[in-house]
Amino acid sequence: MSTAKTSWPEVVGWPAAQAVTQVNTDRPDVAIEVLPSGTSVSPGFSSKRVRVFFDRTGSVEATPTVG
Repeated sequence: MSTAKTSWPEVVGWPAAQAVTQVNTDRPDVAIEVLPSGTSVSPGFSSKRVRVFFDRTGSVEATPTVG
């Protein structure tokens, strides 16, 4: 069973760049996609991807998760 972190609720409201740094520190093995909220993304789960969605102010809008 993996103990690797899979979500980052603590970064909601942070500047996106700061959130990316935190995710990368915790999980350097995943690719991080930084996207404006509302962006259409392809469906499907990837254990090697974290998407960070930000609002018009550049702040993280939703909890980034692996997938």
